Amino acid sequence: MFTVQAIIEAMAGRLAGVPGVVGVVLGGSRARGEHTPGSDWDLGLYYRAGLDLDALRDLAGPEVEVAGPGGWGPWVDGGAWLTVEGLGRVDWILRDLDRVDRVRADCLAGRYEVGVQAGHPLGFWSPCYVGELALGVVLADPSGALTERRAAYADYPEPLRAALTGSTWEAGFLLDGAAKGAARGDTLYVALCLARAVGVLVQALYAADRRWCLNEKGALAVAETLPTAPPGFGPRARALLAAPGGDPAALTATVAAARGLVEDTEAALRQAR
Repeated sequence: MFTVQAIIEAMAGRLAGVPGVVGVVLGGSRARGEHTPGSDWDLGLYYRAGLDLDALRDLAGPEVEVAGPGGWGPWVDGGAWLTVEGLGRVDWILRDLDRVDRVRADCLAGRYEVGVQAGHPLGFWSPCYVGELALGVVLADPSGALTERRAAYADYPEPLRAALTGSTWEAGFLLDGAAKGAARGDTLYVALCLARAVGVLVQALYAADRRWCLNEKGALAVAETLPTAPPGFGPRARALLAAPGGDPAALTATVAAARGLVEDTEAALRQAR
């Protein structure tokens, strides 16, 4: 009987044989040891120009749709969703290795992007590309390119840390706008500002701890445990996100509470620098 590990490694080996595929990396909660029995298997398919989509489709089978580069959006790129006997749900996620290299060069220079991407309500933060490889488990790597990069990516870039911990000005700017929306009773606008402000703070706390933040899922629960987080960060953030209503006075009070959280987080970050 094949073990689960043998099944996933055999799949990775077949994928690595597709022209254009450089290698395959296990990502997500299974790579980090945070999975449950029902968690998906996330396989990052790192490719370069000349990716043979027809060969990928042959491996996936006729009932599975394989999206090519750009098919799922500007950042998540493309891939396929499969159900595999012995594994359950398996996601193939395309990653352009040359683009990953460019993003890493940006991170080393303290630059990052936040792009619009379906499924990422806070936006897709470009350093995720580097973090995925740094935290992933290499399953198939014929040329050694992914193993080499994973070792190089292990150290969190200090310029990126400085840029992200210094980005909390945006949270304050968002709250300036939210205060105006609160006076109008504009619940949607205030809620969006609050959510993004909290997300910016979470990204900054991860960076302060030199920890890669890969997406919004579970990020607040981790951020509140990090050493730089101010006292009560998690409960205070949750209270803000649950509070918005249609009453201008209540919205205004929520924005004021959010401003206090931003100020306390900025003070904690200054101490951490």
